Amino acid sequence: MRATRLVSLLLLLQSRDRMTAQELADALEVSVRTIYRDVESLGAAGVPVYGEPGHDGGYRLLDGYRTRLTGLTTAEAEALFLTGLPTAAAQLGLTGATTAAQLKLMAALPAELRERAGRVADRFHLDPPQWYDDPEHIPHLTAIADATWNQHVVRIRYLRWARPHEVTRTVQPHGLVLKAGNWYLVALDRGRFRTYRVSRVLDVAVLPRAFDRAEGFDLAAHWRDYLDHFNRRRRQATATLRLSRSGFERLPHLLEPAAVAAARRSALAPDPAGWTEVEIPVESAEAAAPELLKFGADVEIVAPEELRTEVVRILKELNHVYGVTG
Repeated sequence: MRATRLVSLLLLLQSRDRMTAQELADALEVSVRTIYRDVESLGAAGVPVYGEPGHDGGYRLLDGYRTRLTGLTTAEAEALFLTGLPTAAAQLGLTGATTAAQLKLMAALPAELRERAGRVADRFHLDPPQWYDDPEHIPHLTAIADATWNQHVVRIRYLRWARPHEVTRTVQPHGLVLKAGNWYLVALDRGRFRTYRVSRVLDVAVLPRAFDRAEGFDLAAHWRDYLDHFNRRRRQATATLRLSRSGFERLPHLLEPAAVAAARRSALAPDPAGWTEVEIPVESAEAAAPELLKFGADVEIVAPEELRTEVVRILKELNHVYGVTG
């Protein structure tokens, strides 16, 4: 285990100009004290690693030093062929590059690893978009990706939900995220990071003006925080329901995971007829009513009253459409 960590530490220093002890500890998921001991061990083994003090200091390798410990293990070679996103690569215009890279990697592997890696590629395929979703039309993705990579300001014409629906923004693109088959741009806009769905970009102009990325910006951490805030903001109200035995069993198939978890946490003991009272987070009566109608007669809305009223309104309209009276 320690030998593997020492090799990983060495490869991290080889791939980056300089890293602090804390950065190395975070990357390897160990303590800073462990990093100090590992660096001493590398030095004792003849690896030319040295530390630079000060605010901008850190550990680095002697200029020109390269380790040959870059051979892939069997598991690593197999994992590389599971990381491909063919749909994403095609949308970014990288199909040719991805194919070429895989061919070069396959050719460089020893025969045993080549056979195992090829077997993984033959047996596992990743298709991120959900069922029944047509691929999004994203004509401006390549231009936005290029501007993000080269740190160029872009001016976008964007279609949003709020009024006015069509707006123009000049932003600094910091990253692209592929979520459930949809691309999102994370950009600095008037001092704040905002998220734009790329398929809703009507037009884009890449400006010649370059920008410096925000210091310390971490795309993955930002996206996690964004999703957490989005979910909290989206479902601030609660609804009290009574579910039949069948309705309770169908929860995972009809509601989002967060609502299912909340229902299970709050569930009271079933009554003699098998009905269970639960509480779930909801966004609004208008949004929640269609979701709950999927349960049919296996749900009764106890509260809030506006949600009960909205469901009754929909049912009355359905009665009128189907000519049901009485």
